[in-house]
Amino acid sequence: MREVEKTLYWILAGTMGGANRVRILRELLKKPQNTNNLSKILNLDFKTIQYHLKVLEKNGFVTFKGGGGFSRLYFPAQIVEDNVETLHKIIQPMEDQLDGKKKKKRMKNESS
Repeated sequence: MREVEKTLYWILAGTMGGANRVRILRELLKKPQNTNNLSKILNLDFKTIQYHLKVLEKNGFVTFKGGGGFSRLYFPAQIVEDNVETLHKIIQPMEDQLDGKKKKKRMKNESS
C-alpha cells in the first residue's frame, strides 16, 4: 500500500471525523469552495468545517488561495486529484454505510 493511500485511509476511514472530511473533499472535487459555502451545502457548523479543512490541509489534501475568512477558497490538492480512484475505493464502503443508515432512519420515520 502506498503512503498516500495509508494516509487517506487514516484521515478518512480511521478517525471519527472522517465522514465529514469525505463530504468536504467530494464538494471540493466538484468545484472550489470557501468555508461558508461548504457549511451551507453540507449543513454543518462553520467551525466544524474550519476544523476539518485544517486537518485536510495539514495532511496535504487541500490547498487554498486568498486571505482569511470568506475570501479563502479551498481546492483539492493535486495529490487528491491524482488519486481519485483510491479515494473512491476508500469512501465507497463509507457511503454505503451512510446510505444504509439513512434508509433505516427513513423506514423508521415512515412506520411512526
